Amino acid sequence: MNGTTHAGHDVEITLDSGGHTLHGTLTLPPGPGPHPAALCLPGSGKVDRDSNAGRVRMDLGVPLAQALARQGIASLRYDRRGVGASPGDWRAAGFLDNRADAALALRTLRARPEIRPDAVGVLGHSEGAVHAMGLGAHERPAAVVLLAGYARTGKEALLWQAGRVAGTLPRPIRPLLPLLGRIGLRQLAALEATTTDVARVGGARVNARWWREQLAYDPRADLSGITAPVLAITGDKDLQVDPGDLDVVASLVPGAEIRLVPDLTHVLRRDAKAPALTSYSRLLRQPVDSELLAEVALWLAQRLR
Repeated sequence: MNGTTHAGHDVEITLDSGGHTLHGTLTLPPGPGPHPAALCLPGSGKVDRDSNAGRVRMDLGVPLAQALARQGIASLRYDRRGVGASPGDWRAAGFLDNRADAALALRTLRARPEIRPDAVGVLGHSEGAVHAMGLGAHERPAAVVLLAGYARTGKEALLWQAGRVAGTLPRPIRPLLPLLGRIGLRQLAALEATTTDVARVGGARVNARWWREQLAYDPRADLSGITAPVLAITGDKDLQVDPGDLDVVASLVPGAEIRLVPDLTHVLRRDAKAPALTSYSRLLRQPVDSELLAEVALWLAQRLR
């Protein structure tokens, strides 16, 4: 099925990843090709090609593809295993499975006749940014964009996030924080002790292998192996990724450009109020920050020419 957007032409494609069929959208800009392109990777969880998970809708895919198309850049985004049009069980897919699927998508994008294979970049948000670091080191894209990507082990990132979120909770709940912290650490230890792809932790079925692999993974080695231009952006009101990790990126990637964006949250909307997880439902009713998308698209256009 093909379609059009205000700034491009959509082509539905499939990727065969070791017996797993992934469905995605290739958005081509107006005009004759071959075009420069970007692979767009979403955050964690049961998210589809547009970074949506059920009622939690980031709605990042289409506006990002349109912003890129306006700069003459094609883009590919796809549904993860077991999400959207892609069959399978998303809970059984590991963190490193997601990495392998992203590498396949990058190679597929380079091989398309509409695309210039020497001018393909990768852009990731949250978990997708960490996979973009790995692809940057091992698949040699022409440029790398990291939106809210952490630069420490997954376990360290999770513990920072827990502490940051705890500090934003309402005052009546704060006396319970020590107890909640102990419960959280027990569940974390239970996750790390699992041996199956899917397990029950705290009474819920969870993607246990994904958690084990993500908690253990340290992206710093991959960051130090990137030779392509890098743009790393995090908001100063991000509750899930330490904005200080931008300095780690800068120290490990020579020439990396870093941006700390005032009022930008992890969901890529700006908020003048104090950051809180409870604000996400309000923020997600707004579109993704258009200035951010325009900046990213222009940066990529200047490096993929």
